[in-house]
Amino acid sequence: MTLDLKAIAISLGDQVLVKPFSASIAPGEVVTVMGPSGSGKSTILSFIGGDLDPAFTATGEIMLNGRHLNSVPPEQRAIGRMFQDDLLFPHMTVAENLAFACARKPRAEREHMIHDALKTAELENFGGRAPHTLSGGQRMRVSLMRTLLAKPDAILLDEPFSKLDRELRATMRDFTFAHIRQRNIPALIVTHDIDDAPAKARILKITRDHEVIHA
Repeated sequence: MTLDLKAIAISLGDQVLVKPFSASIAPGEVVTVMGPSGSGKSTILSFIGGDLDPAFTATGEIMLNGRHLNSVPPEQRAIGRMFQDDLLFPHMTVAENLAFACARKPRAEREHMIHDALKTAELENFGGRAPHTLSGGQRMRVSLMRTLLAKPDAILLDEPFSKLDRELRATMRDFTFAHIRQRNIPALIVTHDIDDAPAKARILKITRDHEVIHA
């Protein structure tokens, strides 16, 4: 799967946030988007994901493995999302949260997928736990596994490590990027911290002049 962005531009009223830019993200590659606060980093992700606030105007072409996505509803784009907050359902157990991502699968297959996800996240005995009883890193692992269980063709990461302490951030970065490479899916991460970018990763930097440069 390849995520292609062609001549993407975003504005808010008469204010230009992002001037036209293009980028192609290969399978298993994580490209980093950086820039000042309010420069439109997260807005780019919203446009790609299909949930851009109507107040914004965005143009350009979004393609995933040759499939045009601009007119496709968000739930049909096969794009996973991770945010600063883990967004786990507090009224569900860990296993139920994971099951939400594969609810349409037959029960036996769903249970097998959940078991494998918990094992991968090193949380084999945590299926019956409530999310609030887990540590921040454990919740982030569950959130990532839930995202991957939906079998997305691409992943958008909106500062998912920003609320973790420095040591835990490094662990979760390695865990997340390893699984993206293993699943061979393209990913785009927005961050303020250069340390959150994978080693030797391509960086798209939004300048104060609203240009997007390949740094």
